[in-house]
Amino acid sequence: MAEHSARHCCLGWDFSTQQVKVVAVDAELNVFYEDSVHFDRDLPEFRTQGGVHVHEDGLTVTSPVLMWVQALDIILEKMKASGFDFSQVLALSGAGQQHGSVYWKAGANQVLTSLTPDLLLREQLQACFSISDSPVWMDSSTTAQCRQLEATVGGAQALSSLTGSRAYERFTGNQIAKIYQKNPEAYSRTERISLVSSFAASLFLGSYSPIDHSDGSGMNLLQIQDKVWSQACLGACAPGLEEKLGQPVPSCSVVVSLGTSDTLFLWLQEPMPALEGHIFCNPVDPQHYMALLCFKNGSLMREKIRDESASRSWSEFSKALRSTELGNGGNLGFYFDVMEITPEIIGRHRFNAENHEVSAFPWDVEIRALIEGQFMAKKIHAEGLGYRVMPKTKILATGGASHNKDILQVLADVFGAPVYVIDTANSACVGSAYRAFHGLTAGTNMPFSEAVKLAPNPRLAATPTPGAFQVYEALLQRYAVLEQRVLTQTRRPSE
Repeated sequence: MAEHSARHCCLGWDFSTQQVKVVAVDAELNVFYEDSVHFDRDLPEFRTQGGVHVHEDGLTVTSPVLMWVQALDIILEKMKASGFDFSQVLALSGAGQQHGSVYWKAGANQVLTSLTPDLLLREQLQACFSISDSPVWMDSSTTAQCRQLEATVGGAQALSSLTGSRAYERFTGNQIAKIYQKNPEAYSRTERISLVSSFAASLFLGSYSPIDHSDGSGMNLLQIQDKVWSQACLGACAPGLEEKLGQPVPSCSVVVSLGTSDTLFLWLQEPMPALEGHIFCNPVDPQHYMALLCFKNGSLMREKIRDESASRSWSEFSKALRSTELGNGGNLGFYFDVMEITPEIIGRHRFNAENHEVSAFPWDVEIRALIEGQFMAKKIHAEGLGYRVMPKTKILATGGASHNKDILQVLADVFGAPVYVIDTANSACVGSAYRAFHGLTAGTNMPFSEAVKLAPNPRLAATPTPGAFQVYEALLQRYAVLEQRVLTQTRRPSE
């Protein structure tokens, strides 16, 4: 690693659901170092699956907060052992799985401000948390708290207009409300509540990092137009909450959050909050907003179907996509092993070309039904937010699945637009490092695009197959109708 020692750089971190990752990016925006700690593999003592614990009710999903701390210890030790020169780091930024929350016990800030490099972080912080298992974005156990919050502010649309989203179970305000109601002693012992992103920043700062406007938009607590906490929402969730959260700050002051689920981001000039999807403050342009659609059954669902239908082989998985026809012979599938966010459906539901529900598909049809269904859902719900494919529309695909050209081909075919990729699976880390470079220009009004003009251009990975538009135009209409049928059949009794 001696060759790295002379490079000034920024670090980009990603505290995601399944691992902690880091990249180092030099002044020419080249990635020259990357490493990761995978929770299930590298920290087996925490006994997580996919980085989380799914509780007996099937709805409550948490992660051990000390697992995240220990992962940072390990990755920093690996960097040190490799000879990484930390003196060359100009700035760092990071992404954290959105909505997850960390509860610091009274007195924890004094420990944070007194951290010593002579001891591991876990040794120093092990007694600093009032809640040892943090609720994460996969949790869907707070339906009652969601209904209470919506009722307090005048309904779901009123809450969406105020905070950018109707009440969602995974959103942090509703998780805080549940903790206050179910465990008031732990809540009273809490002096600060962090999001995963501000928690990670706090570990580096040695003091509590504030919540930024963009990540704070995923809490059902922030007024997105005024960028201040909503007093009505705070009061509906728990007493004394504003003091425990601290004041929110512009995103240029702290990290930008990108989720690890399947997500669709759309840049908006004028927000139009609705009952579906989310409107967030834009993390790189405070004058604009971004829309987000989140789909919980993403990569983990693809991995399950790969294991069940393709002998745990991505090669066989891809072969199935290549060997089956566009439109899958009219066979459609919905695959939601955990309660989905958009729409709220659970279970696996398969329909043949006559719209009759069937119990199983052949293995190759199953794989195409999964991938086509995932992308059709994204397009249908994006159009519900006003999205339309235009002649110059481009799709940028990131994350692990963006390395599978056959999956990307289905994406291009369903959306009817070319798909581009960035040649890294650690896009959240790289984006964080770019934000760190942008942060160095704070006060100069330099746009983000200017700060990253040296970044590699995305590479064209897939273009729509001729005739795909006609195939999927009709199929998308059927999918939308069947989705409503399944939604009606599986709607939870409380709704």
